[in-house]
Amino acid sequence: MREAWKMFCLSAVTFGIALGLARVFVPDIVPVAFAEEPQASWAVMTAFVLRAIELIAAAVATIALAVLAGAYLQKELRRLFRSTSSRRASQAD
Repeated sequence: MREAWKMFCLSAVTFGIALGLARVFVPDIVPVAFAEEPQASWAVMTAFVLRAIELIAAAVATIALAVLAGAYLQKELRRLFRSTSSRRASQAD
């Protein structure tokens, strides 16, 4: 569980840093080579790389959050099942 939280937090921080860098360095650049106005190639490539980092970090954070939710749900279902089975055992006695 602790590793999943670390992955989630690291991905969220990476996402935030990439988003902030994109807003600071290339605020009005579309990460696609074809645009209505001419754009510097370094700016397009920088925007593309930062957008890719954002998307990868968001995907990893989503997966880590899903793993955490699944582990929590599994723990709660086991606890619920154990309490139900212990009540049945005590009623049978």
